[in-house]
Amino acid sequence: MEQFDHILNWKLKEGSHPFPGKDGGTCINEAAIVAAGFPYQRVSQVEHMPECFSRPICKLAMQLNDNSTDTERQRLLPYVTRLACADTPAIEAKRAAFIKSKNVTAYSFEHGLKVLEEALAIGRQADALAQENVRTRLEEVQLTSVPDSPVFAKIKSWFERKTQAAPS
Repeated sequence: MEQFDHILNWKLKEGSHPFPGKDGGTCINEAAIVAAGFPYQRVSQVEHMPECFSRPICKLAMQLNDNSTDTERQRLLPYVTRLACADTPAIEAKRAAFIKSKNVTAYSFEHGLKVLEEALAIGRQADALAQENVRTRLEEVQLTSVPDSPVFAKIKSWFERKTQAAPS
């Protein structure tokens, strides 16, 4: 994980977040979206991920993220840049079957991390992302972030609706 120390103390947190805090403050999938170059978006289920992300792998990553301790969760940081690896429907089905066969919920975080690593080895690998690009993308989101609170989330949603309703 040393190679990720420079990612601005990005902190993975449990659950979905309307917008990241100054310390990162997102789940692994939200961080992965930004690292891959997409605009920040809240992810409460894997179907919210862009199409280039493997659904079975993101589902496992979300499960590990949300069912681990704060210390364990930070060990997922090296996987942030590896989740954009969607493949053919046959490969995605193979990944899903493999993950299901490993019964991750019945075992430790260590077991889940090993299953994640093995599942990532099946099929297409994520494109290598330049560390500087990832750092810059995460830094930009942090610099434009606001505190994680219902009030700021509500205000942000007003602006999003206004932007969507504006004529092209």
